[in-house]
Amino acid sequence: MVEDETGQNAKSSQDARLDSLEKRLSRVQAAEAKRTGQAPTTDANEQLGQRVLSYLLGGLLGGALIGWVLDKVFGTGHLLLVIGLVLGTVGGFWSIIKLANRRP
Repeated sequence: MVEDETGQNAKSSQDARLDSLEKRLSRVQAAEAKRTGQAPTTDANEQLGQRVLSYLLGGLLGGALIGWVLDKVFGTGHLLLVIGLVLGTVGGFWSIIKLANRRP
């Protein structure tokens, strides 16, 4: 390898050109994949995490919404809201447990 005055290996101009070419090529390939709809998809772990999060949030928000509406209809204060939150949370965790016990 060639060393300069500081004792460090100097990159040749050809190395810099190759690095620049590789960066430009990867940008163009990513843009082409996005344009043609062949962009990389998410992996299975990320999809599973998103599904678990949706079960938790869906259970909580669904139970809260149903409880709130029933509170307004029946005029029961916040009792049905709390019951809806608890049932929604239990339902979300139950769905997660069923998902976790599934065989691959």
